[in-house]
Amino acid sequence: MSDFASLRMTMVDTQVRPSDVTKFPIIDAMLHVPRENYVPADKRDAAYIGAHVGLGADRVLLEPRTFAKMIEALEIGPGDLVLDVGAGLGYSSALLARLVQTVVALEEDPALATEAERILAADGVDNVVVVQGPLAAGAAKYAPYDAIVISGAIEELPEALTAQLKEGGRIVAVVMTGALGTVKHGLKTDGRIDWRFAFNAAAPVLPGFTKEKTFTL
Repeated sequence: MSDFASLRMTMVDTQVRPSDVTKFPIIDAMLHVPRENYVPADKRDAAYIGAHVGLGADRVLLEPRTFAKMIEALEIGPGDLVLDVGAGLGYSSALLARLVQTVVALEEDPALATEAERILAADGVDNVVVVQGPLAAGAAKYAPYDAIVISGAIEELPEALTAQLKEGGRIVAVVMTGALGTVKHGLKTDGRIDWRFAFNAAAPVLPGFTKEKTFTL
């Protein structure tokens, strides 16, 4: 049987810290949230590998390094309301819940959303609201958000999410251009997102975030 506490420590020491993630609250969250609880039962022993873990429904749990660096780039704090788009089985939301006031965990797949709600409750995470619905539509009921985390990749950002981010709010996502991916973080200023490069990473594009193909003759 795996010693998951030791695996968490190894994950932080070999994947997260060497990637220049230095903020103590992020390190502490990654040391304490049981990642193995938020993957399918047959993948628990692979929960701490330095790669994405499949969740089913063509969805993945982002690798620890990528998600830790995304959170650090976002510069969130204890008073923030954060929208977690593509929450999967809830790991990203459980991490964010240790860093901010409230997390809205948005998940499109009904089975993933139902299981995420169960796991978060079982782990005693009481400041996450799970919402089941289209990822690209956001969760307008709880907007505006101080920050939005997109726990997967996008080709373009739907206008609905821009609208739900408050002025001065922050957003972070893996942006895919063909097979190449970069993590970008943005600041909403005068109603638009100003994006900046953070680091290189790739992930599957989430449903609803594919750029419409155009054809020319």
